[in-house]
Amino acid sequence: MTLDRWLSRIPLESPSVFVKLVPTLVGYIIALGLSLIPGVVSAHIPLYIAASVAVMIGAFLLALLVPWPRIGVHWTVVVPLVAMLSIGLMRIGTGGTTSSIGVILLLPFIWIATEDGRRNILIAAGGIFLVLIGPILVDVASTSPADLIRAFFSPVIYAIVAAVVNEIAQRSRRQLEATRAAAQQREDMLEQAVRTQDELVLNEARLKTANRLIQSIWNAVTEQSVIGTDLDGVIDVWNPGAAKMLGLTEAQVLGADRKVIEFHLVSELEERLRDMDARFTTVSGMDDFSALVDTVRAGYADVRDWTYVRPDGKQVPVQVAATPRLDENGHRVGFIFVATDMTQAREFARLKDEFVGLISHELRTPLSSILGYLELMRDDDESPLSDEQLQYLGVAERNAHRLLRLVGDLLFTAQVESGRFPIDIKDAELRSVVGASIESATPVAATAGVALVCDVPDEPVEVRGDTVRLGQAVDNLVSNALKFTPSGGTVTLSLRREGNEAVVAVTDTGIGIPAVELSQLSQRFFRASTATRNAVPGVGLGLTITKAIVTAHGGRLDIASEEGIGTSISLRLPIETPRPVAEAVPGAEARP
Repeated sequence: MTLDRWLSRIPLESPSVFVKLVPTLVGYIIALGLSLIPGVVSAHIPLYIAASVAVMIGAFLLALLVPWPRIGVHWTVVVPLVAMLSIGLMRIGTGGTTSSIGVILLLPFIWIATEDGRRNILIAAGGIFLVLIGPILVDVASTSPADLIRAFFSPVIYAIVAAVVNEIAQRSRRQLEATRAAAQQREDMLEQAVRTQDELVLNEARLKTANRLIQSIWNAVTEQSVIGTDLDGVIDVWNPGAAKMLGLTEAQVLGADRKVIEFHLVSELEERLRDMDARFTTVSGMDDFSALVDTVRAGYADVRDWTYVRPDGKQVPVQVAATPRLDENGHRVGFIFVATDMTQAREFARLKDEFVGLISHELRTPLSSILGYLELMRDDDESPLSDEQLQYLGVAERNAHRLLRLVGDLLFTAQVESGRFPIDIKDAELRSVVGASIESATPVAATAGVALVCDVPDEPVEVRGDTVRLGQAVDNLVSNALKFTPSGGTVTLSLRREGNEAVVAVTDTGIGIPAVELSQLSQRFFRASTATRNAVPGVGLGLTITKAIVTAHGGRLDIASEEGIGTSISLRLPIETPRPVAEAVPGAEARP
């Protein structure tokens, strides 16, 4: 057992009253035995000796039978006082002031003096005084002046001794308490250290397991390139995917102070620097690396298409997600670039667009032929058709026209995806565009039971754009609003000026669109869940075409919707001359 543990097991409470009485009992029994031996004690008064024995038995019974812990420790001095009284009676019975039995008074005296509390000094001194004055009071006649002096002077000395003993006991008690507290603290610290060590061992094992797992995952990421850099663009992280994509091993890149911009097309970096919006520029004196991370420095996520250049000169089209690297305090210490090879995806998209365009062209020719022959059948005066036949012919014509419009939309979206669709820029007056859309949509609204409201200003609103394409965009918005608005609802088409923008807004009171789906509305063939649930017809191309037209005119499309309340889509066009279409939509063909 260690010293700390041994000290912690020492009880701070005083021993039991009976245990404290044992030394006094032993001394008393010895003195009683000596007093019974003839010739050892000169004088005997049996009455006092018998009384002394009775009182000592009483002290013994008090110490043994009374539950002192429940009564209180301050009352335990009663037992040594009774023992003092017993010794005093024996002293009177064995010669009084000349009796040698009085020496055992020191035992209960020390007991009282060592108890906690300064008042025990007075109690011990008072007890001694009563015992010493007792023989004088019993036999005053034979008392000498020396006995009187001794009776009154000795308690003073005893009081001084009691004060010293009490102080020593107090200090010993405090030292023992401090020692025990320190031992307990050390034991607690030792236990805490053991627990901490166990936790460290466990955490170390977990960390090793996590590191092995992360390393396994890291080595398994071979289809994505993960490149980490410091704040200046120097590469310090290079995963197996980067080695596979760029043809350099980790040992060839790390430690060579190579920068990530070495693997980018210079022309793309320079173009990005020219096109960067001043609102997102966070540094002055921008370098090529700023083209990659300027948006991230401003606190925005950045996912962009780039072209990686391998050391052998081969170019790899990639989509790069740039994110910051943070330390444990949340401070940016670098950047992470996760790149996905888009070669196959772009080739697939190109083939898909070519297929759609080819199919559209191939379908348009027979459809045009079908419509032509249907018209000939309708207008054949030599062999007129019956009413029932004309009805069937009308159904065929409507479906053929519907299919032709779908083919046209598919062809147009293919042109949009390829970045090449014709647009004729000239002066366009939007009131006429909105009026034409209202005129063509009125019969459909009446059939659907939907109120169609037009709100246009009195003064003309002119922009630079293609009237036909803008009309197509507005028609798409109105058509969608009518399809998504149940009978009894309202569709409002408004035109207004806001600063340097012309705003064409279509607002309906229809079924609305979930908020989580708003960002996907302009994707090709995407249909909102509300449209699917309510069986609203359509293929999901209208907003794709509309957004392409608006973007080609240098404008933007704002969409706001609440499910069950309605939808508002605003077409915003710059009133001043828009940017060249080739900038708005790469590859678009502008005809002045």
